[in-house]
Amino acid sequence: MELFSIIQALNGAFGPSGDETGVAAVIADLARPYADEVFTDVMGNLICHKKGSGPRVMFAAHMDSLGLVVTHIEEDGYLRVGALGGISAARVVHTPVRFKNGTRGVLAADNGVAVDKLSIEDLYIDIGVENSTQAMELVDLGDVAVYDTPVVQQGDVVFSPYLDNRVCCAVQLLAMEQLGQTDNDLYFVFTSQEELGMRGAKAATYAIDPDYGIVLDVTGSVDTPKVKPADSSRQGGGAAIKVMDKSVICHPAVVDTLKRLAREQDIPHQLTVKRTGGTDGGAMQPTRAGVRVGGITVPCRYAHSAVECIRISDALACVRLVCAFAQAQLEKV
Repeated sequence: MELFSIIQALNGAFGPSGDETGVAAVIADLARPYADEVFTDVMGNLICHKKGSGPRVMFAAHMDSLGLVVTHIEEDGYLRVGALGGISAARVVHTPVRFKNGTRGVLAADNGVAVDKLSIEDLYIDIGVENSTQAMELVDLGDVAVYDTPVVQQGDVVFSPYLDNRVCCAVQLLAMEQLGQTDNDLYFVFTSQEELGMRGAKAATYAIDPDYGIVLDVTGSVDTPKVKPADSSRQGGGAAIKVMDKSVICHPAVVDTLKRLAREQDIPHQLTVKRTGGTDGGAMQPTRAGVRVGGITVPCRYAHSAVECIRISDALACVRLVCAFAQAQLEKV
């Protein structure tokens, strides 16, 4: 498998929060040769189990994406929407979108509202119809639109919608493919509804009851002009080992193990201390009697916009670090 091709395949699928079945089916087909069992739970999490007799290790990358749910169809056929996840109206206005049934349109904003004052309530989707009757032949209340922007590779860089967090789904798949011999009992989980409050990860962690949890997600990149850093990672610096974010303080022993493995195996790496945001680690850590949680993250620019940006070399460093942790000799908790 090749990273960019996986990202293309995943973004060609449909998988907003709460309806991840399309993207889960693509991932399942790619993962099946490298797992002993592949199944989906009630929450829609896709769980790939590689059996072992050692400690249970759960890797988690969320597969859901942000979306815009139709809340009202106006008489002239324009679609009013609500947000699934953290969407900034100013960052997505004039973005092309598509629905599950293939209907396409563009996000637009009410006239007279300043860009810096835009809210989701000021946005609508134009699907090119003349009235509500025509609109209802194409969409219904509750239908969800996702961004319909292109996936582009330019050298080491990928520009694409939903790199948060399809890039880390690709990282997990490549790690499963490249993984060598290990006694650890491994669960590669592609979680649902992370963008709505880490709902899938909580259920999956309760069921698996892992000794260790490693969350894979993107993290902010502080290498853009005039940035006010809320993170500490930079693109091109390799795998970003999470120390903390607003949702989780990673277990010091897991952070130390990840740093040691990266040094020993000459894996490009850096640390990420993030003052805002959260990941599935926040749901994993306090589940049952608690889980030793760490994070391996890909520096990403323009997260939660319609075109995000990552470096392939950083993602491939994350693949190597996932494999290293999966194969490490770990103590049973």
